[in-house]
Amino acid sequence: MVNTPYIINEIYDILQKSSPFELTLEALLALGVIWIVFYKRTTKKLPIGEEDIIAQWTPEPLVAEIPQDHPALKTKVVYGPVGKTVNVDGYECINLATHNYLGLAEDENIKQAAIKSLRKYGVGSCGPRGFYGTVDVHLELEERLAKFMQVEEAVVYSYAFSTIASAIPAYAKRGDLIYVDECVNFAIQKGLDASRSKIFYFKHNNMDDLERLLQKQEIEDKRNLAKAKKIRRFLVAEAIYMNTGEVCPLPRLVELRARYKLRLFLDESLSFGVLGDCGRGLIEHFNVDKTEVDLVSAGLEWSAATIGGFCAGSSFIVEHQRLSGLGYCFSASLPPLLTQAAISALDCFESNPRIFSELRERCEMVSTKLPLLQHFQARGDPLSPVKHLYLKRGHDCWSQEKMILDEISAECIKNGLAIVAAEYLETMERQCPRPSIRLTVNRLLSENEIDDAFRILNVASEKILSKKV
Repeated sequence: MVNTPYIINEIYDILQKSSPFELTLEALLALGVIWIVFYKRTTKKLPIGEEDIIAQWTPEPLVAEIPQDHPALKTKVVYGPVGKTVNVDGYECINLATHNYLGLAEDENIKQAAIKSLRKYGVGSCGPRGFYGTVDVHLELEERLAKFMQVEEAVVYSYAFSTIASAIPAYAKRGDLIYVDECVNFAIQKGLDASRSKIFYFKHNNMDDLERLLQKQEIEDKRNLAKAKKIRRFLVAEAIYMNTGEVCPLPRLVELRARYKLRLFLDESLSFGVLGDCGRGLIEHFNVDKTEVDLVSAGLEWSAATIGGFCAGSSFIVEHQRLSGLGYCFSASLPPLLTQAAISALDCFESNPRIFSELRERCEMVSTKLPLLQHFQARGDPLSPVKHLYLKRGHDCWSQEKMILDEISAECIKNGLAIVAAEYLETMERQCPRPSIRLTVNRLLSENEIDDAFRILNVASEKILSKKV
């Protein structure tokens, strides 16, 4: 039963102790509640004519109509394992299309190690590294990578794309300056977008143009020295550029980095397991002091023939990413079986360094045969496992040139050579590269197989281009 006199006394006591401001505020709140409860909402009529417009409006479909020539409707099916040969749509082909440079995707010891790990750990952890996603093999891989790269620490990501795309914004923030080669890959571009820093693009591998930008900024800094002291500056480059197959002039980058006090980030994805006597990449190839490069990133999806990526450097650099690298903090960890495959790949690197010189011999062999192509001009360093082929007779229309290259690729597959035209997100790339056929070199290919590949490419291109005349 409600004690009415007690409640009245309590209310009276509250009113006595409250200040005028508190009483006014409480009264306004009470009036607001009353207004919300009892206010009668009236529906407003639309102006004349707008009802007809709404009635005629047709919403866009959730899935847009797909044109008949869309690549998604012309998929190619790969049967069986992918090695130096591959079965595409039933055609057995020499494989110059996949990034399996050292041929480790065919290594039986790596396969058996991955199967053993699968039976022990299952398919995956289903959780980020910082929660319940870390397994002992992740720690072992990071330790092995740090030892192999001869640095203090390494951190493993579960996806090669997210490695450099997460590493850049982990350090570079709004207000910072980043100098970057104009031909960097799409993953780096996304990392630059996420950083929200001020970006300066210099001409591809043009160190004079980079120095020009640095000198221009130096003049700006002298106008406001206090502000200049607070600005952090970064320099980002690829060891071997995916979009050109060319090697960056690292010694010159290091020189400019020291002179203008920049932090240097180097993506070694294509050079890891390719360049250097022991396969450590471009830093080893040029014999550059490792301390001159602040952060090294690389994908494990090329030479190591597995999945994921890593960043290597000082303990300070690596530990910061464990807290700030979005791809590390929020992505499920690398599946243990693929982690074990990476460890086994490192075993191959260390036990048989001859594989790196064998790969470089194949790369140079392919480079010497590129001038034999009748309808293509080539781009790519002789030591690079990635080469780009461009039509000698270019087209003003990007899509038309790409379509011709796709037709040549399809004709090559029918004749026993698997090649692909490089794919780009045309509307999202900062500077979409010219359409090209991207050749990838495999260490296991023989000279006869390489000769056959070039013969097929010449015949197929002649057949397709003769129809276009």
